[in-house]
Amino acid sequence: MKYIILVGDGMGDYPIAELGGKTPLAAARTPHMDWIADHGELGLAQTLPEGCETGSDTANLSILGYDPKSTLTRRAPLEAASLGVHLSETDVAFRCNLVTLSTPNGVLTMDDYSAGHITTDEARCIIEDLDRALGDDTFRFYPGVSYRHLMVWHGGAAHTDTTPPHDITGQAVGPYLDRMTSHGALLQLMEGASGILKDHPINKGRIEKGLKPANHIWLWGQGYAPELEAFKEKTGLKGAMISAVDLLKGIGVYAGLEVIRVPGATGYFDTDYEAKGAYALSALKGVDLVYVHVEAPDEAGHAGLLDKKISAIEAFDAMVVGKVSDGMKGFSEFRIMVTTDHYTPISVRTHTREPVPFAICGTGIPAPPHGSGGFSEETAESRGLFLADGYKLIQRLIRLSK
Repeated sequence: MKYIILVGDGMGDYPIAELGGKTPLAAARTPHMDWIADHGELGLAQTLPEGCETGSDTANLSILGYDPKSTLTRRAPLEAASLGVHLSETDVAFRCNLVTLSTPNGVLTMDDYSAGHITTDEARCIIEDLDRALGDDTFRFYPGVSYRHLMVWHGGAAHTDTTPPHDITGQAVGPYLDRMTSHGALLQLMEGASGILKDHPINKGRIEKGLKPANHIWLWGQGYAPELEAFKEKTGLKGAMISAVDLLKGIGVYAGLEVIRVPGATGYFDTDYEAKGAYALSALKGVDLVYVHVEAPDEAGHAGLLDKKISAIEAFDAMVVGKVSDGMKGFSEFRIMVTTDHYTPISVRTHTREPVPFAICGTGIPAPPHGSGGFSEETAESRGLFLADGYKLIQRLIRLSK
């Protein structure tokens, strides 16, 4: 049996008046996800339980079968694993966003959590310059992709009150910086970085082009190196991970999955959707299960871009779900699951805790007698199937017919 999990990050949303009361997922043209829902099992799963942060780390660990309430980790150490950064027992890894802060009415405000989705080449230059200027035996900076980078505090403190920058877009940052005052060294580091970034040649060039500068760093998502039970030990399956995002690649590293790097995968609207589908089908020849993650719908949700979210959902359906669905027919036995990890509603521009829709079809899974009405939040709720423990979803995929 071959298994594939297709995750459109942040696809979940609320009904929008502009769409006639439909959600972006319901309004988008998604014939391939609809087919899966109409020919298999459809329901809701709680991937973000109460008491856990509403992060993509929590949600994707749930989908992979790890109970987030007993899996002690945060996103930065996972991203460190993807970047090949080894953490000692006393190292604390922080996500280091390049952000744009502005001062409307004299109030320091989170203008853009991604510094205008700065390019990876520009960002690498900036992070490497920060490491040369500020890196020492205590702090080190490591470049990642676009605005997403890493800072490691050797012998540091993980118990610091930090805030994801995408949660406070358009808000004054002072109250969130005040929460970090118990560890003044971090604030000093951030202030030192802002002094360097103010006059950095990359930022001068971006401003001349009318682009947003990466004029500050924002530290969050910190933690120590986690310990995860190997995915194969949990499920008996050899698996692979496909994602452009270091967080997901890091989960793959710690879970013992084969991490497959796809050329052209960017984690943004310009990602190579077709390549992800093609690489997933190729990987299935050597493993039992492939987990394919597409970030673009989530980016649109955080940016509040309705048209972009719909087009990202449609591209995911056409070029990932469609390609994989056709290709899976070449295996004698297979199952496909399509889902989203969490909601990222256009109206709030951050993650929310609602249970997410999922659909599973394939070998041994009976089709409903009258279809489902397609794949959406509403149709999934109407079927009455609800998994309160989202981490049990993968067992449903593997053992549904037993």
